Amino acid sequence: MKVTIEKRVNKTGDKQNIRLVYWYGSHTDEDGKLKHNRKREQLDQFLYVNPKSKPEQQHNKDTLALVEAIRAKRITEAASSEHGFISPNKQDVRFYQLFDAMMNERKTFASKTSHNLWRGCREQVKKYWPDEQLLLKHIDEDALKGLKRFLETEAKTKTGQSLKKATSNTYFNKVRSVIKKAFDRGHIKTNLLADIKNIKIDDQERVYLSIDEVRQLVATECRYDVLKRAFLFSCLTGLRWSDVFKLDWSDVGVFNGVQRITFTHKKTNQLQYLDITEQAFRLMGVALTSGRVFQGLRYSANSNIELLRWSMAAGINKHVTFHAARHTFAVSLLSNGVDIYTVSKLLGHTQIKTTQIYSDIIDEVRKDAVHRIPSIGI
Repeated sequence: MKVTIEKRVNKTGDKQNIRLVYWYGSHTDEDGKLKHNRKREQLDQFLYVNPKSKPEQQHNKDTLALVEAIRAKRITEAASSEHGFISPNKQDVRFYQLFDAMMNERKTFASKTSHNLWRGCREQVKKYWPDEQLLLKHIDEDALKGLKRFLETEAKTKTGQSLKKATSNTYFNKVRSVIKKAFDRGHIKTNLLADIKNIKIDDQERVYLSIDEVRQLVATECRYDVLKRAFLFSCLTGLRWSDVFKLDWSDVGVFNGVQRITFTHKKTNQLQYLDITEQAFRLMGVALTSGRVFQGLRYSANSNIELLRWSMAAGINKHVTFHAARHTFAVSLLSNGVDIYTVSKLLGHTQIKTTQIYSDIIDEVRKDAVHRIPSIGI
């Protein structure tokens, strides 16, 4: 079997989406013409058609290397029938065989967080489906519904706590990905997921700070100066902890007279250009040519405790986490009339619906603002 790389230009003409093409034999059609047997796998990767900057050129170089590594891995899988394209009996594929292949792919090519989620999912699923030899063809709709109920109501953490709904949802989505892949490759005959919905996530309160509360933090001393600067920087830029943590001075430059950060989101792997304000730039400290911007910033229990202690010292009675800074950025922009599409782009969201989670918050802000109008004596 042969595996080739196929590049297809998107509708806007600025990027090439990449997919692998699997060629496995041929057949003769009704007209006596020879037809190749092939399948395609869409990869979540793209190339810039005309890379104009050094980050875009580096992106293309890294992506091509990554895709070539995936292609080589697929050839190896196919040779051992793991990838499901040359097995004489496609349905004699084990569930955990496919699960592990997808999980290990994340370990090699995705973030550590993504791989850890897959590993955590496997541990929970194994409690419900303990048989390592479980064949995909033996999984039916009832089995998936049972697993869903287990993850939602019975699964426990190592400390004996029930899984959070968000975690249960994430784990079940991993299983859905495996089942979908199995259906696409012909390991199972029917789409078992057609009538099975995701685990519903309870609405969670999103903690954010008002501008006055941010000013209170500015005026309040924090035990760790780098933590204070990083948190306030996130309030002014909307960057996630992971992106603030890895931000390097080599990512910073001046564009049209404005400080600009060019970086790849750690969570979404999307390249973004973000212009920042002067006050955000001042929080970064002394400018260097390279090296981490927020040297000494660490993720630890002490850091989380210090965030709360700092907030309480500033007179803020909220459960403040680092992610509250990102919420603060979004709410501040929307409250001041910035349209949701622009905010979505600034946050690096890949879908506008992700940004719409702030709609309820903004409605409350507007409602509160209206009721602040003083009495006119009527």
